[in-house]
Amino acid sequence: MTKHLTHSPATAVIHAGQEPDPVYGGVSVPIYQSSTFAFASAEQGAARFAGKEEGFIYTRIGNPTIRALEKSLATLEGGFDASATATGMAAVTTIYTALLDKDAHVVGTASIYGPSRTVLEKEFSRFGVRADFVDTSDLRNVERALRPETRLLFVETPANPTLAITDIAACARMARARGVTLVVDNTFSSPLLQNPLALGADVVMHSLTKFINGHSDVVGGAIIARDKALHDRLRKVLVLMGGTMDPHQAWLVLRGVRTLALRVERSQRSAAELAPWLAAHPKVAWVNYPGLPGHPQHALAREQMKGFGSMITFGVRGGFEAGRRMINAVELCTLAVSLGGIESLIQHPASMTHAGLPKEQREAAGISDDLIRLSVGCEAVADIRADLAQALDRA
Repeated sequence: MTKHLTHSPATAVIHAGQEPDPVYGGVSVPIYQSSTFAFASAEQGAARFAGKEEGFIYTRIGNPTIRALEKSLATLEGGFDASATATGMAAVTTIYTALLDKDAHVVGTASIYGPSRTVLEKEFSRFGVRADFVDTSDLRNVERALRPETRLLFVETPANPTLAITDIAACARMARARGVTLVVDNTFSSPLLQNPLALGADVVMHSLTKFINGHSDVVGGAIIARDKALHDRLRKVLVLMGGTMDPHQAWLVLRGVRTLALRVERSQRSAAELAPWLAAHPKVAWVNYPGLPGHPQHALAREQMKGFGSMITFGVRGGFEAGRRMINAVELCTLAVSLGGIESLIQHPASMTHAGLPKEQREAAGISDDLIRLSVGCEAVADIRADLAQALDRA
């Protein structure tokens, strides 16, 4: 079990799980780049395999560097414990494999990250798993979609890329009443802006590739469970299926965690300036940002989040072609998928991250052809605004 947060989050990102090296006293957690670990005796090896003695055996099962990251993430999310995974999708598929039986049913957010939906519809469907994806920001849709055979309610909030906000506490009450496990993808918020376990969720997952690492140089994922039974089940499947993280990955993410508070504060402040500026621009048809009073779930975001984040979506007047010209014209912002890095990233979900979904499914989920997603980075906000302005002029 991991210690719960006792310091402010801005302090915890620096210290949680990151104790000095017990051998040489190094302040930075070392990279234990070893596949296997020596035993002092045959008896010690037997005790570790039997679970009677704590210690490391083999890096797929556990590693000191990876363990430091897991302790940090569990502390930040207020969970029982955490498991670090090789990618965000390794976290998703571990959750599905561990918590779904044959012929089970899943209810998910319609505009969820594309592969999280596709893997259910294309792969888990081979085992009889069925899924309904609905706009979970409207709780009536969730209520209607839940069935007796539903085992998992998988919510992404804010949603990718629509930025719709789902009421986590209300979903938790509905799920608990039906014996359904509530999983929340908290990638868009990070633990600094939203803590789903405190709102009643059973499991939280992250793509560590995004805000938590924050440097666009590593992929990774994490699963944080509220109790021991869930953690043990998820951990068992992760270790058996082999989707575990490697030590160098973990060290890079640990480095990123230490600056998470600074990066989130800077990028969120810039996004709060850019969103109303975009909304007033004559070339922009619409803007979605939870911090704008006109956002449909602005009041809910203010209640369940500690900040509105640094993701903005908007549409350029003139539709798809105008949007294409705009993103092709950016000079400072980088045209690339992913998000949450120190650099501002801009992309077109309908032709990139969500291209695997049929057009009718994208539109039903609110992912229009003109939607552009902007991940605001840590550059000077005046420079980001100037780049967007010149690109819009050329749209």
